[in-house]
Amino acid sequence: MSKSEFKEMFDSAVHVGHRTQKWNPRMKKFLFGEQDGIHIINLEKTATYLEQAVAFLSKMASEGKVVLFVSTKPQTLKLIEDIAGGVSMPFVSSRWIPGLLTNFKTIKARVKYLADLKGQKETGEFKKYTKKEASSLDKTIVKLEASLGGVQNLSDLPDCVFVVDVVRDQIAVKEAKRLGLPVVAILDSNSNPSGVDFPIPGNDDALKSLKYLLSRVQEALKKKSAKTSK
Repeated sequence: MSKSEFKEMFDSAVHVGHRTQKWNPRMKKFLFGEQDGIHIINLEKTATYLEQAVAFLSKMASEGKVVLFVSTKPQTLKLIEDIAGGVSMPFVSSRWIPGLLTNFKTIKARVKYLADLKGQKETGEFKKYTKKEASSLDKTIVKLEASLGGVQNLSDLPDCVFVVDVVRDQIAVKEAKRLGLPVVAILDSNSNPSGVDFPIPGNDDALKSLKYLLSRVQEALKKKSAKTSK
């Protein structure tokens, strides 16, 4: 790891974990120590594991595989949409619908329903309904867009799942593992690394840390996509 890379990660607070009483002992190998009651993540480990994760994701992209980005943290809503959108990958940024992966057939039906409703509205078919019915359908579109908008172009199961916070979105990790899908995830000091194939030790709360880590992922996927499109 170069000095500039270390400084950039340090300035982005990638090394700052949670208070020591909130840690998960399984994260011990990724930690440097503690300071003022807060665990410090080992940035050398972060650099190493980040490169491995980026290499894997780049390979997935070069093979035309689909990576599903997941982060239901309110502060990351726009960030995760921009990152995933920048590399043309599906995402979940509002809430994880139980069964999104393990009951994908039903989810596809809901996505189709959303597309049908949007189609009806665009062609003016809503005029055949009463104002109350049309208003209710508008609310349904908004609700479905919030939960399924990021996966409305997902025609089949993704090939990999990228999770920003495995504590908050542990159901996504469990569903992915049940189906044998590889999981790439950012792991803070309170995380459970079990079930994560490509861990990225780092602060999963600070926006500047997330911007740094996710921009590295997006940059690698963009470069790989550019090479394969020539």
